Amino acid sequence: MKFALHFGNLICPDPNKAKRLAITAETAGFESIFAVEHVIIPSNYSTKYPYNATGRLPGNEKTEWPDPLAWLTFVGAVTEKIKLITGVLILPQRNPVILAKHLATIDRLTNGRLELGVGVGWLREEFDALNVPFEQRGARTDEYIQAMRKLWQEDGATFKGKFIEFESINCNPKPIGKKLPIIIGGHSARAVRRAARFGDGFFPATGMQTDVAAILDLLQEEMHKIGRDPKDIEIMTGCPEALPGSGHDALKAIKEKQKQGIQKVVLPLDPFLPDMEPSILRFGEEIIEKTK
Repeated sequence: MKFALHFGNLICPDPNKAKRLAITAETAGFESIFAVEHVIIPSNYSTKYPYNATGRLPGNEKTEWPDPLAWLTFVGAVTEKIKLITGVLILPQRNPVILAKHLATIDRLTNGRLELGVGVGWLREEFDALNVPFEQRGARTDEYIQAMRKLWQEDGATFKGKFIEFESINCNPKPIGKKLPIIIGGHSARAVRRAARFGDGFFPATGMQTDVAAILDLLQEEMHKIGRDPKDIEIMTGCPEALPGSGHDALKAIKEKQKQGIQKVVLPLDPFLPDMEPSILRFGEEIIEKTK
């Protein structure tokens, strides 16, 4: 089982804290660290946040959300092994040609440690502020993934889509191996189908056992339909029972995840506070070492 820490840039926007977090996580044996994205937070929004019971984002409209790519580049410079993952970047809000160049550069600077987690987004007011049609976010995501892979794999690349078009262009440097792992985030049926078609990884943003089981069943079904081997995609999800202070048997909960086919457990960082570094190191000794 692999382990990751989530919301790194949200919890540790300060450079000194970010550095300590990354070094400590790597020392403790965490395989990866995730950074989240919102370009802006409206002062007032009516769209319901889908990942907690309150329907509201963590923090408030003044909470700092550092750019995930800049933040991951920074922590990548002070570490050597830990993987750097956007979890998730809101792909339809980005220019895919510029983004392809940005991602490839980071991947080269960090010796191939970058992975691109993408989602379609949920906050309509954010799309309105960025002048991106909310209703097109799924179609743009699918197209942008294909366009970026074309740029990474080929020189003189040509692509013609509904939202992006280019002819015989060169975008260098390429990511190491001319490939960047793409993780599809989301828990809807459309997200599952997107993961089946395009994903090197799949991150359904839920830790509930029943939710994950149903989602993974659908993923296998969709992959079989298009002739992909389900083993070709890495599955990662949360595990609330493994968090510090949960009151549950963490090792037992992780074994249950393994039985479901989960390969990576992604844990939010805030339960490790306020004593972040000792808590992370303790988790490494008591949990990560015992699951190797």
